[in-house]
Amino acid sequence: MKTTELWEKYSATRDTVIREKLLLHYLPLVKLVAGRMKQTLPQAVQLADLEGSGVRGLIQSVEGFDPERGIRFESYASNRIRGSILDGLREYDWLPRSLRTKSKALERAMESCQTRQGGIPTDSDVADEMGLDIDDYRELLEEVGSMQIVSLDGGPDGAESRASFHDVIPDREAPDPLQLVEQDEIKTLVVEWLHELPEQMRRVLILYYFEELTLKEIGLVLELSESRICQVHSSAIHSLRARLNQEMVA
Repeated sequence: MKTTELWEKYSATRDTVIREKLLLHYLPLVKLVAGRMKQTLPQAVQLADLEGSGVRGLIQSVEGFDPERGIRFESYASNRIRGSILDGLREYDWLPRSLRTKSKALERAMESCQTRQGGIPTDSDVADEMGLDIDDYRELLEEVGSMQIVSLDGGPDGAESRASFHDVIPDREAPDPLQLVEQDEIKTLVVEWLHELPEQMRRVLILYYFEELTLKEIGLVLELSESRICQVHSSAIHSLRARLNQEMVA
């Protein structure tokens, strides 16, 4: 039976047997999303755990998908699978406290530089603000870079928040209209801030989050080492988070 026929029958009957067939058919999508996310996470995070969380997102996607809307299921489900994995990571809280402390210190330094300069600070500016030489600063960027896949979708403090950089919205029947408006405003601001970033930072974020290339693949495209791409990515994300912190306080 073709996939379109399965969707037609499932939409009409909500039959659990057909539902299981759809889940099995799209299971490779979970492996794909989890595999991409695993490449940015510490070794302690197991791929099987990511896939387990992703399956919950796949189930929600199959149950909530409406073929009549004309949206490809893969596009619809990928965000929900990714969001489910992120939720699982937050529950697990695999980041050591020392790493969170370093990340917050980095954000405070960037926020201070941005407030004083009125724009995106350079690596040297932030390094001076933190009392680090440029090599130690770049090592710090690489170290905290492993947490950014969580921080991007979490709030400015790394926890659940009404504000997020990436639109991963739970599949609810009746979402809060005010929350949707706030999220749209945040997304608009982030798009504006992206244009203010240096070209290298902007290209790394676009290739990573929109083209879904790995850090290694981006390094090949930009002719830079994977560790340098990790540093640029970390700097860009912390810079955006510092801007968001300022916006929420204002």
